[in-house]
Amino acid sequence: MVGARPPAPASESELLARAAGIAGKTLGRIAVAAGLGVPADQKRMKGWVGELIECCLGANAASLPEPDFREIGVELKTLPVNRLGRPGESTYVCHVPLAGELGTWRNSNVYRKLARVLWVPVEADKTIPLYQRRIGSAFLWSPGVDEEGVLRSDWEELTEMIAQDGLDRISARHGRYLQIRPKAANARVLTRHATPEGASLQTNPRGFYLRAKFTRRILAAFQGGAVLP
Repeated sequence: MVGARPPAPASESELLARAAGIAGKTLGRIAVAAGLGVPADQKRMKGWVGELIECCLGANAASLPEPDFREIGVELKTLPVNRLGRPGESTYVCHVPLAGELGTWRNSNVYRKLARVLWVPVEADKTIPLYQRRIGSAFLWSPGVDEEGVLRSDWEELTEMIAQDGLDRISARHGRYLQIRPKAANARVLTRHATPEGASLQTNPRGFYLRAKFTRRILAAFQGGAVLP
């Protein structure tokens, strides 16, 4: 996506001020201001909303395994919500590394991505045209001790299953807050996976996702979940 991108914010307060500046506006309005077009739908551009808001706020990590706002260590997560302001789908965190060592929780991409997050709610009701959907009130969040404990437990369980049993036994049912799901435009997209036996196979890419019940909990803790204007 190409558009008028401001420099990266130098502080959390500057980032929040920028986010407040687009709250209540429609996707169409901020896209025009950034010199970008609005697709008719997201069937072939599922990441368009997130990329638009990254552009408006000055995210600069691109596809690097780092927080979107590298200098201040903040990750941007857009959160599609329904008319009641509740998320109805899981939220992508990062890809699952399938070809190398998984490391430890504290050096994992999941930990780095979730240590400090700017949540930006966005209307996602399919009856509202994409360009008319509004942006909600953004807020900063870090997992509390109990939340991180569950996330860490989920991550350790899932990565142990990958290391010991491969991907075949893992489904979206595993994990309380964190789950693993396929991450690809279609089933024809393949990546290399190193099996526990040392073989190299082709499989669909996987991603770590936060369950909707967890993001609903996060929203409920923010001003009672009142995130849309």
